[in-house]
Amino acid sequence: MKRTTGSFQQHGNTKRMTKTKLALALALALGASTQAIATEIELPRIDVIGEGEQSVARQPGSVAIIDKEALALAQPVSTQDALKSVPGIVIREEEGYGFIPNIGMRGLNPNRSQKVLVLEDGVPIAPGLFLANESYYSPRIERMQSIEVLKGAAGLRYGPTTIGGVINYKTKNPEEGVKVTARAGSHGYQLLGLDAGGTALSGEAIGGISLVTAQGDGFRHNGFDMTDAVVKGGMALGDKQWLSAKFTYYDNEVNTSYVGLRPNEFQNDPTKNPAPNDWFLTDRTSFDLNHELEIGDSMKLNTLLYWSELTRDYWRREVQSRSADGTTFVPCDGGAYCMNGNNRTFEMMGLDSRLHIAYDGFGIKNEAEIGIRLHSDKLDNTKIRSKTDPNARSGDLTSDDTQKANGIAFYGQNRFLVNERIAITPGLRIETYDQERKSELTGLDGKSDNTEVMPGIGATWQVAPQAQLFAGMFKGFSPAMVATAISAAGVDENLDAERSTNFEIGVRGAVDRLSYEATAFHMDFDNQIIPQSESGGVGATVTNAGKTLNQGLEGAIGYDLGAGWGVDTNATWVPTAKFNSTKMVAGIDRNGNRLPYAPKLTSNLALKHTAGGLKSSLGIYHVSSQFVDPENTEAESADGRRGKIPAYTTVNLNAHYAVNKQLSVFGTVRNLLDKKCIASRNPDGIFPGAERNFEAGMSYKF
Repeated sequence: MKRTTGSFQQHGNTKRMTKTKLALALALALGASTQAIATEIELPRIDVIGEGEQSVARQPGSVAIIDKEALALAQPVSTQDALKSVPGIVIREEEGYGFIPNIGMRGLNPNRSQKVLVLEDGVPIAPGLFLANESYYSPRIERMQSIEVLKGAAGLRYGPTTIGGVINYKTKNPEEGVKVTARAGSHGYQLLGLDAGGTALSGEAIGGISLVTAQGDGFRHNGFDMTDAVVKGGMALGDKQWLSAKFTYYDNEVNTSYVGLRPNEFQNDPTKNPAPNDWFLTDRTSFDLNHELEIGDSMKLNTLLYWSELTRDYWRREVQSRSADGTTFVPCDGGAYCMNGNNRTFEMMGLDSRLHIAYDGFGIKNEAEIGIRLHSDKLDNTKIRSKTDPNARSGDLTSDDTQKANGIAFYGQNRFLVNERIAITPGLRIETYDQERKSELTGLDGKSDNTEVMPGIGATWQVAPQAQLFAGMFKGFSPAMVATAISAAGVDENLDAERSTNFEIGVRGAVDRLSYEATAFHMDFDNQIIPQSESGGVGATVTNAGKTLNQGLEGAIGYDLGAGWGVDTNATWVPTAKFNSTKMVAGIDRNGNRLPYAPKLTSNLALKHTAGGLKSSLGIYHVSSQFVDPENTEAESADGRRGKIPAYTTVNLNAHYAVNKQLSVFGTVRNLLDKKCIASRNPDGIFPGAERNFEAGMSYKF
């Protein structure tokens, strides 16, 4: 059966349902050929924002979309590298390639991306939403079609952990045929990519595969070997239903560490690897099943079933002492534990169902969405230690605990179309969950539970064809990690979840060659949790940090200069990001101190040019100075873990040339001026920004 369109009637327009064109893998599995057919089957896909100007205009909050063309030109090294171009986002570099992402938003600490909800095709990619919303994995940018970023009241449709916002990576729409991509660059960097697509002869099923494999020596002699693959497929089930499935596999071995450089090491050789025995080993498998049912012209039901398993083994040497000259590790002579394996296996599964209804009521037109999500997390957390082998992958089991969490969420929103120009959208989300932790060695266990009610309201007003005002308010929350909420002895620490009240107001639009957006935001925390996590660096102890306040402005402008030239610029100014209540820690009152990793200013400027098949850009990225600890230490400590990070500016040069419809060549120079800078002092020492590096490549479509 062939189905070329699906439609859902929304007031004010007839909107085609956004579908993903999927290709090759399923078709090959069915023994089908890759011959194209005249019609296309459209398959369900979850979009946080949607596509086109109308989808953006429907959102009562600040949004950003990085599309396929922008990604192709910018040639980012990772998903978090791509996000640097989005106003409001701050990135904390760690190993240089974004394998372990640290993404913050609007002055929130970027440590392990804990304050944002990260999705892939609408599915959470954190290892456990209610166990540890920490990013130990990030999908490769090469298999992405676009990135959506949503801030504001519309985020109530998702959860938990949407205080900062929602980021959704949208995987490629496979196309008919086969495309091969190859890249090579500095520090032994090599990448091969394969995208292939086709349609079954019957027209009943289509499928696709996207494969990326990369390896390199690393910016600091911290090599890696990575494979990332996705297989997608689906079919129409009659005239009113569609079904799609996606399977992903990821494997990465990267020679990275929590241990950074000490001050003298950084001055003498910023490319040094201070911990060559430390390895971060990640293996992840996931499966999603998406179903869409058109109940009528004004009603549809989307149901998503998802599952993932992630294994994260982190083997690292035990630190004995630190000095300005370097790090001394415990010797592996049998006397004391010298090598630690912090090994974790997460399993996550869930069911998310959403009903969309367009109807007339209250004398006006309305669009409603109601939904339910069931979610379950499990973690096996072990610590294995060796006294004799600096390259150990086995040893004494010194810690073994199991963590579990179950949650159910209900949400609903109604978009009141007051008239053709004004829409008001109130919403409500309720999250209830329980957490438990048990030591498999001692038998001690403990439980904790919580329910959060989060209202929100947003509005849009089309003041003129060239300008739309938007505003919103919502309650945000983020659950405490199980390791924080329940001690190893099974004691409920009675830590409140993080709660915030978020406001924003802004304007967006376009006038002739100019497009623009400007937003003012205010985020008022009742309590911000400082995590019990080594990745948080110094000052990261288990506590409710009390009230904190973030507020500022962000804006973006794009202008077509004519003759193929254009300029894009954006900036985020966060004058206030502070502890906002009396909080005594170790005899020090942190009230009024600036929050760690909250630079006052981040900005981007890109000059772009198009001439025939050649596209090029010169980009400038600036980050102002920032503190790294709650005490706001100015001077650099002897071990490099404390001290203000100076402001830095980097310049990138990119070019992309389409030789013909089949062949493209491209290249980039990152950090063109070879700026030496400190990207981070967390977790343990100085992590430098990458030195000047080059990449070149080509792609060919058969």
